[in-house]
Amino acid sequence: MLGSLWPFRRARDLPEEAAARVRRWRALAEHERGRPAPAGRWVVVDVESSGLDAVNDRLIAVGALAVVDGAIDLADSFEVILRQPAPSADDNIEVHGIGGEEQAGGEDPRLALAAFLDFVGKDPLVAFHAPFDSTMLRRAIDRHLGLAFQRPWLDLADVAPLAWPKYASRLSGLDDWLEAFSIPVAFRHRAIADCLATAQLLLMVLPHASSIGAPTAGELVALSDSSRWLSRA
Repeated sequence: MLGSLWPFRRARDLPEEAAARVRRWRALAEHERGRPAPAGRWVVVDVESSGLDAVNDRLIAVGALAVVDGAIDLADSFEVILRQPAPSADDNIEVHGIGGEEQAGGEDPRLALAAFLDFVGKDPLVAFHAPFDSTMLRRAIDRHLGLAFQRPWLDLADVAPLAWPKYASRLSGLDDWLEAFSIPVAFRHRAIADCLATAQLLLMVLPHASSIGAPTAGELVALSDSSRWLSRA
């Protein structure tokens, strides 16, 4: 019983703005799992971090972009840099381009992550290689908001090969899929730019949902190996 109560004790220390957003997020209804897969709102998410170790590295930035009724809504987007106690290593900064001054001047992580919850709501989340993004977000939200962030994720790394089996054996990373479908990306490894590229891949997957045996949003998420892995973790 005590284990289930400690997040609420920690949440009392939040700034009121963050605490109010957490309360609103908790009260939201879940998305409709039985809706047609191409319908409704999906939220594509990408994170930037201090390294590639999802268990030990720090979350630096989060980007999110909505796909609504089969179209990208550029106005329905979110991006934030979390304030860091110290900048990440130079070689890491070369990857994501978020310099030391940007990291030091970022937003209070509690406010940033509460705003992220407000943006995504209870809609299903989408990423390419979702376990990394999910683990980074789950750790950060647990630490800063005292909230267990367990959400359904659609992993396009799992589902895209089902839609195009002929590519399954020769395309692995996101860059491979983007190149195969001539999807441009302005600034690779900048969270919101990666979200836009991933959202374009999602738009190509959604029309195939019925043909791969997943006509509803819930069934499409269930096809993802990462979703099953995350539910066990």
